[in-house]
Amino acid sequence: MTDFPAARLRRLRRSAGLREMVSEARVSVSDLVYPIFVTHGRDRQVAVPPMPGVSQLSLDRMVEEVGSAVDLGISAVLLFGIPDGKDDLGSEAYADDGIIQEAIRTIKQTAPDLIAIGDVCLCEYTSHGHCGVLDRGRVDNDATLDLLAKTAVSQAGAGADVVAPSAMMDGQVGAIRSALDESGFPDTAIMSYSAKYASAFYGPFRVAAESAPRFGDRRDYQMDHRNAREALAEMRQDLNEGADVVMVKPALPYLDVIARARQAFACPIAAYNVSGEYSMVKAAARNGWIDGERITMEIAASIKRAGADVLITYHAKEIARALNARA
Repeated sequence: MTDFPAARLRRLRRSAGLREMVSEARVSVSDLVYPIFVTHGRDRQVAVPPMPGVSQLSLDRMVEEVGSAVDLGISAVLLFGIPDGKDDLGSEAYADDGIIQEAIRTIKQTAPDLIAIGDVCLCEYTSHGHCGVLDRGRVDNDATLDLLAKTAVSQAGAGADVVAPSAMMDGQVGAIRSALDESGFPDTAIMSYSAKYASAFYGPFRVAAESAPRFGDRRDYQMDHRNAREALAEMRQDLNEGADVVMVKPALPYLDVIARARQAFACPIAAYNVSGEYSMVKAAARNGWIDGERITMEIAASIKRAGADVLITYHAKEIARALNARA
């Protein structure tokens, strides 16, 4: 026995108003976090070839970019730094006059209500390109924790609202939470890259952040792309150590992980729609193979539908413009 013809599911699809009224997953501008690459100097805007529309920005140009994001209603940015120089210990990451620290101070002076999130890792700052301290060619997990904690405290001191540890070191959230609390920053939130996969989708980012490893790869500390249960274990551990938000990165190949996390945890979940995902859309759109805006909005809705609360994406301004146009 069939429900047809009494049940006609198309009834609620026949107009834009009806479709909007019954939509299950909604993307709003307040969900968006806009990643920005900042560098030293003045009046610098260095295009990132594999990421059309994305540039490395000096602080004065960053202020302009932040202003345009704020005008669109975007309420948060995630900051990545390109230092003047690199060394074996990534010392600019935790220097009080480091590029991220200066960027945070500048944002708090020019757009004080904008949520400033500092990425906490060493890969952009180390001469070898790995995310921590090396010991005989391997990243030393425990020796790296102190430097990640120093980086987080330095960013909090500059005014960061949120710190986002991305190094995938065991115990990094606990070390950072303890250091923040002991340094007088108990209200600084931690958004942990809990399930950060060793992904081929990061290639364009490594060009933008100048952070490719000089040797080897990061598979002995980032997650294996075949594992999902392990991701839940990583998230559970980070929450137990004091994380306020957990993240899945990348987003599109790991929608199942986002969905599992949504079922398992009540905390906010962030998803990072990463550089490779962005670049593929841009390349296909430039060739006329796809409708870039429609694909972008579909991607954003799919990530929200999977269960993400926070969407980190280089498409943030495009999405905000499209949403504002519909309002």
